[in-house]
Amino acid sequence: MTLSAGTRLGPYEILSPLGAGGMGEVYRARDTRLEREVAIKVLPESVSADPDRLSARTLERIHPEKRCRERRFAPLAEPEGFR
Repeated sequence: MTLSAGTRLGPYEILSPLGAGGMGEVYRARDTRLEREVAIKVLPESVSADPDRLSARTLERIHPEKRCRERRFAPLAEPEGFR
């Protein structure tokens, strides 16, 4: 899923692509609720639709904010969809 600048994902507005790899695409985005820039990782459907690949360990690897509580870091994903 390639996203273009201006695309909205819930409260996030895509600004530009940052990179892509086997686990998805990463975008620079703006959190319109908190008025700050964040990184958004979009998993490919082959990963997000496969419960074995979307294990607790995988989710832990893509949620580093659980390990890093510094204010300058923002969540990469919102597990139960966008609020």
